[in-house]
Amino acid sequence: MPKKEIIIPAALGQSNANLSPATRFGNLVFVAGQTGRDPVTNEVGKDIREQTRNVLERIKIILEEAGSSLDNVLTANCWLTDVANGPAFNEEYAKYFTGNKPARATVQATLMGPDLLVEIMVTACIPD
Repeated sequence: MPKKEIIIPAALGQSNANLSPATRFGNLVFVAGQTGRDPVTNEVGKDIREQTRNVLERIKIILEEAGSSLDNVLTANCWLTDVANGPAFNEEYAKYFTGNKPARATVQATLMGPDLLVEIMVTACIPD
């Protein structure tokens, strides 16, 4: 039986002691909700476009550390603080998922910080 493994990319560090950036179980990778903080500076992006890019870059780093990639994302759960940001969010999202897009849900929600505009959680596979 596979064992659960915690994935903590050195590039991102452990920013929240209450969660793991991702867990790997067998050939599946479960990435915790990532927010619009820059993966290098940890500063919150200034608008929905920058925050969306930051989130997806963070997810990309985590997946690569786990042995996967954005190409292998199966599902994406997305939270936006304002549905009016939907069109700009979708434009940035489409730059990262150009071919086989994952199954996705997007809802409006209040996030854990007043400056946060987007959060994304994904599940990916590690190909054989």
